[in-house]
Amino acid sequence: MKKEVINTNEAGQRLDKYIKKYLPQAPNSFIYKMLRKKNITLNNKKADGTEKIAVGDEITFYFAEDTLLKFHGPFSNNYACAEDYKKAYFCLKNRFSIIYEDEDVLLLNKTAGILSQKAAEKDVSLNEALIGYLLESDALTAIDLQTFKPSVCNRLDRNTSGVVIAGKSLMGLQTMSTLLKDRTLHKYYRCLVEGVMTNSCHLEGYILKNEATNKVTVYKEQVKDSVPIITNYRPIKNNGKITLLEVELVTGKTHQIRAHLSSIGYPIVGDYKYGNARKNAIYKERFFIEHQLLHAYRVEFPEMRDACEKLSKKIFYAEVPAVFEKVFLTDCM
Repeated sequence: MKKEVINTNEAGQRLDKYIKKYLPQAPNSFIYKMLRKKNITLNNKKADGTEKIAVGDEITFYFAEDTLLKFHGPFSNNYACAEDYKKAYFCLKNRFSIIYEDEDVLLLNKTAGILSQKAAEKDVSLNEALIGYLLESDALTAIDLQTFKPSVCNRLDRNTSGVVIAGKSLMGLQTMSTLLKDRTLHKYYRCLVEGVMTNSCHLEGYILKNEATNKVTVYKEQVKDSVPIITNYRPIKNNGKITLLEVELVTGKTHQIRAHLSSIGYPIVGDYKYGNARKNAIYKERFFIEHQLLHAYRVEFPEMRDACEKLSKKIFYAEVPAVFEKVFLTDCM
């Protein structure tokens, strides 16, 4: 027999979903059979799996030890995984900083050059470093990883810096994901673009991604498989050759800001995929720039009640990298 007590990182989900995480090797038929036969109980009572579990609930597994190990896997694996996450944290700890943290949510400021989430199994990303940080600070335990893993909620391109939102608890993860999905959380970026822009603009269009090249194309009219996009921008200042923009990302599609601005003739400085190759070569030689100067600068939360209410109407900033001002002030073109 083994008994587990639900904590804040596990509360709020269905019982059967929790059990499937706890017994990842068990088929669904086995799990529901054990529930019917009361070999798995919730607070010492029969359950069917649809119940929402809460903090303090007790789930009891009336299994022989060998059966538990067969479907759960060795409990020592949790500790091996935890060590891998800690290694990721120590590898990347100087590549991100904490803007805000409470019991449910983390706001991180990542540098350009690191992934938000893994693209391949061998990758080390901010997501793994986040979990390593929480393990190292005792906000998370190795056992917790069996049934819940904190995660980043918004993905920035590898070479885009700035604010990344993460769910530290299940409630935090669900709440942040909902805000991003329904677009009530507003995200603003700063970028340097080629050319002089003097007027604010509301851009609409359609975007189509080529999976083979990982590149997108923006169209004025809808084409097959394209999706609508909306981008708002406001010029802050220009030096006669380049402009510092503030961009509101209304829809959040892959490479949206980069491709949308390039499509109207104002590519982002340092953008080798959508920008001006000749000018980018000069920027690389003068400033060692090897990525687009695009930074997730500010997030504004809506009015919130109950879940994550500490963030209600709050605004958070990630300082713009110094290279932006250095390039802006240097007349190199």
